[in-house]
Amino acid sequence: MISRRTFNQLALSGLALPFLPSAFGHSQPALDRVIRSLTRLHSIQVQLGDQVIYAQAPRGPGLDSFAYIKSCSKSLVALLLGSCIARDEIASVDRRLVQVAPKLIPADATEGVDKITLQDLVTLQAGLEGTSGPRYGAWVNSPNWIANALTRPQVAEPGQRMVYSTGTSHILGAVLTEASGQSLLQLARERLGDPLGFRIPPWVRDPQGYYLGGNGMALTPRAMLAVAQLMRDEGRFEGQQVIPEDWIHASMIPRTQSPYSGLDYGYGWFISTSGYVMARGYGGQTIAAHPEHKLAVAITSDPNTPAHSKGYFADLMELLDGPVLELAKAA
Repeated sequence: MISRRTFNQLALSGLALPFLPSAFGHSQPALDRVIRSLTRLHSIQVQLGDQVIYAQAPRGPGLDSFAYIKSCSKSLVALLLGSCIARDEIASVDRRLVQVAPKLIPADATEGVDKITLQDLVTLQAGLEGTSGPRYGAWVNSPNWIANALTRPQVAEPGQRMVYSTGTSHILGAVLTEASGQSLLQLARERLGDPLGFRIPPWVRDPQGYYLGGNGMALTPRAMLAVAQLMRDEGRFEGQQVIPEDWIHASMIPRTQSPYSGLDYGYGWFISTSGYVMARGYGGQTIAAHPEHKLAVAITSDPNTPAHSKGYFADLMELLDGPVLELAKAA
């Protein structure tokens, strides 16, 4: 197999990709055919163990340029929550929002907000009307994004069901800032970017100065692959425990279910019946790990076109469950 260092040298020299050993037999042509058919796909990398076994960037800016990871940001915020709990900046995931960051709650907050726990936030079960989809524009144009999210109508009891909402993740990001005394950008750089060896540029902040907690982050595809490897390897990266192992395990336990895709959802990560744990972002941005088969996968796609759960995202799931898993099984 080709090592990551050799792969990187080949990529930077402009040599053709992918490079796969003959041991993968018919699996590579099958994957090649699917990649050619997915005209919205910008890049894909597949790592098996510590070796990159497949990489292509047929469209888009390539593997070393920043790509907007969209709602994959939610999954990174969830990892940072685990880091804050491990450092005793937050006592536990069961703590209520009002206990950890009372200053965030407006005087006219919706009745029941005082019941919302950090687990409700990280699993998108706050029970408040969502701010994503058609409501997103009005939300980000409001003068106070946190107050706007916390004064929305209650559509479910906290912890009852998943209500997909970037506003919910944004509240969680602000909680981490209040608890740690560091901005979300500082936390992401110090606790993910630096130990994993990648840069994180600043992204959008709300009118109160909090970095957007559920969208807007940018990573290179190679950095996305490092995050996938971190999830696959129980929070370790190149011998260092970056995120606590018990938090990674807890993140992979189904807590609720997406009403759109039907996928289970843990602490900020989607969980497939085939064994993947995934971050998913608008347009088809995907960070995926399959611990059983030692796989880490990063996919970037056209960031300007929606990817519905029964449309392009379904195509990506077929790609992951089909040719990508076949590569691992052929090794």
